[in-house]
Amino acid sequence: MTPMAVTGHLAGTPAGRTVFGHPIGLTNLFGVELWERFSFYGMLTILGYYLYYSLTDGGLGMPKATATGIVGAYGGLVYLATVLGGWIADRVLGMERTVFYGGLVVMCGHIALAFVPGFSGVAVGLVLVALGSGALKANASSLLGTLYEKDDPRSDGGFTLFYLGINLGASSDRS
Repeated sequence: MTPMAVTGHLAGTPAGRTVFGHPIGLTNLFGVELWERFSFYGMLTILGYYLYYSLTDGGLGMPKATATGIVGAYGGLVYLATVLGGWIADRVLGMERTVFYGGLVVMCGHIALAFVPGFSGVAVGLVLVALGSGALKANASSLLGTLYEKDDPRSDGGFTLFYLGINLGASSDRS
């Protein structure tokens, strides 16, 4: 068993620190998933417009079918990358570090999307965001499970709050 599973808290978190009766690590995972989902769904529409609109309108001027295909491939890569994220957590870094580094990779992807012009920025940025999101997605809910003892009655409420963060992030980008 890992120190997290024994103590019910993330490593380095003082035992007994809670937020609304739940382990303090829940707030971190809630925020990570909220912003990851906001990033994913918020970018889908913007990405499609950017790829499709003409160069004079500030886009890349791709055919609609190509732009839609890239958006779909990005969405698929995010979920495919969870396999790699799970493998990295199991064999190389552990869940905590994989979630942390996955967040950094997502951030680097957004920086590339914002500052690297043209299709090369889109390609590098989307791959980084997808790989980072896969690392987060594969491990965040498993990591949350380690915050609670096996029969802890609070765990159902903790997972409900966690999924609330996911749904808030997914729906908050819409106007």
